[in-house]
Amino acid sequence: YQRPPSQEDIADMKATYDVNVFGPVRVTRAFLPLLLASPAARIVMVSSYLGSLARASGNSQSPNVMGYGSSKTALNAVTLAFARELAPHGMMVNAAAPGYTATDLNAHRGGRTVQQAAEIIVRLATLEPGGPTGGYFDENGPLP
Repeated sequence: YQRPPSQEDIADMKATYDVNVFGPVRVTRAFLPLLLASPAARIVMVSSYLGSLARASGNSQSPNVMGYGSSKTALNAVTLAFARELAPHGMMVNAAAPGYTATDLNAHRGGRTVQQAAEIIVRLATLEPGGPTGGYFDENGPLP
């Protein structure tokens, strides 16, 4: 899973970007007509702490997973782009970092349950009107 960036496989990176960046763009575009018709539409992109450049720089404990981390950084930029476009329609678009969650992907080594991870996603999906948009959050608030 973790390789030095100089050995990262480009095909693997493309597949990761297809899921983590282009997938959310495709889903957002597909649902946009319905979202625009809603009086309380919210979009929550599922990001990661590894998508934060500020957190990764200088943090030698952060995994150096170039493909995955950069895909989540790109997703954060996509979140901001959609937020800027859709704010005039009253729609809020934010990114959530649910934390290292125990899933099949990591052989259940994550320190958080799926239920714990879902809390920030649900909170952002149910924001009151006038709430933040274009942000990147975990359960403690905005992230850098």
